Amino acid sequence: MERLTGTQNQGPRRRAALPPDAPGPAHPEIARWRPATVSDADDLWQFTRAVGKADHPYHLTTREGIERDFGLSYFHPERDSLIGFAADGTLVAMGMVMAPPRETLARAILVGGVHPDYRGRGIGRELLAWQLGRAEQQLATDDPSVPRWILAYTDETAYRSTRLFRRLGMECARYFQSLERRLDEPIPEIDLPVDIRVIRFTSKLSAAVHEARDSSFRDHWASQPMSDDAWDSFVTSRKFRPDLSYLALAAGPDGTPKVVGFTLATVNEDDWLNQGYTGSHVDLVGVIDGWRGKHIARTLLGTHLHAARTEGLARATLVVDSESPTGALNLYLGMGFTPTTRSLAFTIEV
Repeated sequence: MERLTGTQNQGPRRRAALPPDAPGPAHPEIARWRPATVSDADDLWQFTRAVGKADHPYHLTTREGIERDFGLSYFHPERDSLIGFAADGTLVAMGMVMAPPRETLARAILVGGVHPDYRGRGIGRELLAWQLGRAEQQLATDDPSVPRWILAYTDETAYRSTRLFRRLGMECARYFQSLERRLDEPIPEIDLPVDIRVIRFTSKLSAAVHEARDSSFRDHWASQPMSDDAWDSFVTSRKFRPDLSYLALAAGPDGTPKVVGFTLATVNEDDWLNQGYTGSHVDLVGVIDGWRGKHIARTLLGTHLHAARTEGLARATLVVDSESPTGALNLYLGMGFTPTTRSLAFTIEV
């Protein structure tokens, strides 16, 4: 396994901006490039499943997730997406560039890939060059006093992607560790202070949980507040499981209940065949500042594990920043999770 030296804690290196009229990709095996539309959802779903099975088979994109992307206020597919077809009509390549809202960090996030049957021919290099150019155009409109990053994520085993990112000037800035836990093993029991109570997620508190999420992730690497539409699409998706998601409530300054912690989970049955087990995925765990150190995260996570076991699921999974400032990795290891695969975050500053 490769060991990176000197890059984990450094910022992305600066890249010279491309002109706004930079040419799009060109490749002899691509007969046609065009922007994606929501009517391409079925083809894009099949395409992303083929890419996912090659690069990250344990967490595949859902069709619903693809449709939701087209509904995000900050994604303009006519400008922010490109799909390439072979002469026989096969969807060969797809690239999208997402520029979510920012407060202290402007981000352009690259998503896409090349069909496994067409790799090793230079198509990915042309597509990535277009994505970087589009990302630079998006970020050029942001306040130059705010850091501006282009980000791309890939599994560590997807060696073609990591090699390509580096070839075009991106640097690996962060590791994200995937963890899993068997649910037939003992689950630690944690005592909470008496002034904190745990309840299941309820849509009535969705806005308060959103606020707690943004507050608790403010000191996390590359994190920014979630837009309202991105949040709503998450908590209303079919795979989101409110019955396996838990909140910690405490009295606020005015005596009314306040969300001080949360554990939010999803279940994607499409992943079970490739994973080889049934399971839940813990997407978000957080505790707001001032309430950390009271075992809230451990209690919420333990409550989820008990509920997932009762549901009949075999394992729980999650992904954590290996250098999380909250010490989350050690917390999860202490709760019985064990490391599996890693994903890498590549960056460039513009």
